[in-house]
Amino acid sequence: MKHITLVRHGQASFLEADYDKLCANGEAQARLLGKYWLRRGMIFHNAYAGPRLRQQETARIVAEVFRNAGHSFPEIAVMSEFDEYQAEAVMRTCLPQLRQVDSGISELSSAHESACEPGERRRTFQKLFEAVTGKWVAGETAADGIESWHEFCLRVERGVVQVMRGITPAASAVIFTSAGPIGAAVRCALHLSPEDTLQMSWMSRNASFSEFRASGERLALSAFNAHPHLDEDSMLTYW
Repeated sequence: MKHITLVRHGQASFLEADYDKLCANGEAQARLLGKYWLRRGMIFHNAYAGPRLRQQETARIVAEVFRNAGHSFPEIAVMSEFDEYQAEAVMRTCLPQLRQVDSGISELSSAHESACEPGERRRTFQKLFEAVTGKWVAGETAADGIESWHEFCLRVERGVVQVMRGITPAASAVIFTSAGPIGAAVRCALHLSPEDTLQMSWMSRNASFSEFRASGERLALSAFNAHPHLDEDSMLTYW
């Protein structure tokens, strides 16, 4: 039986000029994950990361925790299959369309635009993002030239299969990625609908991990959104 762990990146820099980097809290989350795994005596034989900076930085910090403590950690292979879906492009393309025809979306968009406090901006954006993305996944709005939700899920599945084929029996692999690919991997294991897959992706906390067991090319979920290393409220984030 092969063991595959998918990790969501640490907290990124939401509402900053460059979202795709870990904030100080995200770096701390990644460090806590590495220390937790060290205490548990975890051994990984293969390590992978998506192409985004926030994914690779999370992997780098965990690897440094291991190596600084005198423990080995495999070199991290970057795989484009574990990139996040094109959420920014979906919002940019679909939101203007939906504002014209959907009063609920229009109200959510106006609420976000008028929000001033960072906490309120995060909350209003989350509601808007979930509403727009949900309609895109359901096929209620078009995003021409953008990888579809179905294509995204198949891409992640190909990556998971590639990892499964590339590790030896009884080996353990870790993949540092984002919430969307984790949801897509859960979809593969549990045969979820597109809508349920999207809902699962929104549940992953920053620096949480989900564990799978693989036999042949069959994937089974054994743990989802685990975060025992994040024992302070300030560490429990979704961005």
